[in-house]
Amino acid sequence: MTADEFLATCWTTAGDAAPDEEDQRSPLNLRERVDAAREAGFTGFGLLYADLVEAEREYGLAGIRSLFEDNGISHVELELLTDWWADGPRRTASDAVRSGLLRAVEALGARTLKIGPDVADEPWDLDVWAKEFATLAAQADGVGARLGIEFLPWSNLKTVHDGLRLVEAAGHPAGGLIIDVWHTERAHTPPADLADVPGSRIVGVELNDADSQMVGTLFEDTVHRRRLCGEGSFDLPGIITALRTAGWNGPWGVEILSDTHRALPVREAAAAAYRSAATLVK
Repeated sequence: MTADEFLATCWTTAGDAAPDEEDQRSPLNLRERVDAAREAGFTGFGLLYADLVEAEREYGLAGIRSLFEDNGISHVELELLTDWWADGPRRTASDAVRSGLLRAVEALGARTLKIGPDVADEPWDLDVWAKEFATLAAQADGVGARLGIEFLPWSNLKTVHDGLRLVEAAGHPAGGLIIDVWHTERAHTPPADLADVPGSRIVGVELNDADSQMVGTLFEDTVHRRRLCGEGSFDLPGIITALRTAGWNGPWGVEILSDTHRALPVREAAAAAYRSAATLVK
């Protein structure tokens, strides 16, 4: 890439919707969200599976792809697959979502498929998880995308080190990590550790900020109180430098989750998210 590009992750343009709600669908029309992202300067766009289903009903996958292309969106990220390691009814439901996501990845030319860890933090077997991850990475690779798992400090994969252990055990070149700086900071991971992550294992990066003091649980704090880049306590210049040292050059995801951000008109929210990140990534 010759210049820094930025990706509006799914929650950044979702309006009044959040991960802690039973119905996570955005109340906003996809065209309105994409228009807002384009006007702000984003060339990447993230979409939650629930919103993808709604958008496909309205536009069809070909229509969604045209909407992205017409607005200069060159990097599409789809999320979020969970229970991909499970069995029984949970796995059956997960596999249905997996099929839909893989179909959409191929139709939209998406570059990234994002998955999650076990937020219940139950006992798990690395060998089983590595095998399942490798299978899923191969499926993503088969439709032209990379598979990224996002580690979370309240899950079974709490740190970048835990995530890297899994993807290295899986061994598939299409598999890697989504590094959200909120999670590295709340897990007290120093920026120097990020510089040591193999560049080939970084699938995506998400920038944001937060106050030094957490309020409520980790999940409550990350959903309700994130701040725009540069408005909190994170050493974002140091983190960005470390990620560049590791080999990352974008697109830089911007993921803002907060009650304040959700209350803004989507164009204002997208513009603020883009401007705050672009000011720091130089």
